[in-house]
Amino acid sequence: MANRILVASYTTSIQSLTFDAPASTLTAHSTVEVGFHPSWIEVYPSDHSLVFACLETTEGKVVALKYDDSGNGSVVAETPSGGADPCSLAATANELFVANYSSGSLSVLPITSQSPYFLPGRVVTQLYGSGPNAERQQSPHAHQVALNEGELLVADLGADQVCRFTQQDGAWILQGQVRYDPGSGPRHTAVYDGALYTLNELNSSLSKHRFPALPAAPSLIAMKPTMFNPPTAPHDMLAAELLIPTPNSTFSTPYAYVSNRNNPAAEGDTIAIFSIASDTLELIAEVSTGLKHLRGMVFGGPEDKWLVAGGAQGGGVKVFERIDGGKGLKLIAENSSIEAPTGFLWV
Repeated sequence: MANRILVASYTTSIQSLTFDAPASTLTAHSTVEVGFHPSWIEVYPSDHSLVFACLETTEGKVVALKYDDSGNGSVVAETPSGGADPCSLAATANELFVANYSSGSLSVLPITSQSPYFLPGRVVTQLYGSGPNAERQQSPHAHQVALNEGELLVADLGADQVCRFTQQDGAWILQGQVRYDPGSGPRHTAVYDGALYTLNELNSSLSKHRFPALPAAPSLIAMKPTMFNPPTAPHDMLAAELLIPTPNSTFSTPYAYVSNRNNPAAEGDTIAIFSIASDTLELIAEVSTGLKHLRGMVFGGPEDKWLVAGGAQGGGVKVFERIDGGKGLKLIAENSSIEAPTGFLWV
């Protein structure tokens, strides 16, 4: 059975790919023109034919796309994001959360599964703070929104913090922050088994905190480099994506997977695999991908056996299969013609 993968990009379009695992092929299916730099895509929770994309521009926008049964899509609505350069989305049945990177703000957009898709009542919350990196941290930079058991987590690369919001009387209220070493630049988070994992872009590290429910404070367990032999700072080896797929009958041991960008080696950028059992955080493998500027990657397929990844500056899109219980990856399909991929959805 073929699988369909949507590709966000630093172009003006979102592409649909068909992945045929038995044939080891990854082919272009259709393209939707949506506007400049649709860098992140998010599916509506109960209707995978409805997809949202943020346009990473100074006057940020969010668009809604509707796909038919044959996999062809069209833009059905658009609205301002409420900030500059939106770069991450998260959705519930009633709300779409937007991280506006350059303006350092969180937007909450009321949504519905039917036309007009975007409803009135957008709320924008401004973040505050800065960090020691003069080029990247002069102001707050919201880099990811993520939902976790009633909390909304916003990774703020500019202020070295992850903000924790909870809903009270219909509004999302800031309840606390997780603080990081100055200059770390937290980019993305994942929560698993009572621990908060944070990928820090500016120092290419992975942090692990004990993460009790509010109002209790988190505590640091470990912080490790995302490469076996990281270059001396300052450098352009920047961590980009963090994934922890839920264990299942085939892959029963949890691992964290991290993408590293801008490796000058001929083998291209790497995917780092960490052991995270109990209180450990140990880098156990690095997989060369042949991709250049590896940003987004997403698990999909039966029991999350496949990982799709892309090179925003070269190499196209590749699909890897988890092997050795998840401790390794092997390439099974690729399409080098896909331009500037930045994110993915399995639909």
